[in-house]
Amino acid sequence: MDVVHGFPGSAKQASDGNASRALEDLHYIRRCLENAGSFTGVPGLGGMLVGLSALVATGVASVQGSNDAWVQVWIVEAFVALVIGVVFMIRKARFAGVSLARGPGLRFGLSLVPPALAAVAVTIALVQIGAYGVLPGLWLLLYGTSVITGGAFSVRIVSFMGASFMALGTVALFFSMRDVFMGVGFGGLHIVFGWIIRRRHGG
Repeated sequence: MDVVHGFPGSAKQASDGNASRALEDLHYIRRCLENAGSFTGVPGLGGMLVGLSALVATGVASVQGSNDAWVQVWIVEAFVALVIGVVFMIRKARFAGVSLARGPGLRFGLSLVPPALAAVAVTIALVQIGAYGVLPGLWLLLYGTSVITGGAFSVRIVSFMGASFMALGTVALFFSMRDVFMGVGFGGLHIVFGWIIRRRHGG
């Protein structure tokens, strides 16, 4: 029989109460760290695979006989890249024990959406008027903008990656080498920064 201060069972009750409070404190501390910290779930390996798929898309798009077919290749690549990015982000977040449904992970994801939606709307408008030559620069610029806004809640290298895409997109607006810029941007930059992120932050 447990006896503390003459009351049977009170030792077990006190122990259970202390354990419960300690567990609550740990959950509270973890929530605070998640809310205050940076999102490190950006996948390096996923970024490299996106880059490789973009290089394949560059080769396929370069031999298309029409502008519409060229755009369709890159629309397919956009969906492929989205699937790769999401799958590897979830994989890395689970491995690191980071939630994508709250804190920096949620803010990172939501911050990517507005520039992406803007890219879709402007792309439709430009295709309708036949302004295909503007698309590479536009896509690189708005993708870079999306990455920079997400980088505000992530590690510094992500923002630098976004700035690199924006710089390349700005140059692409004034030249007609669309396959070169798409390959260097969505292919090369993804591979380079994916390798850096994987080396420094894992995933």
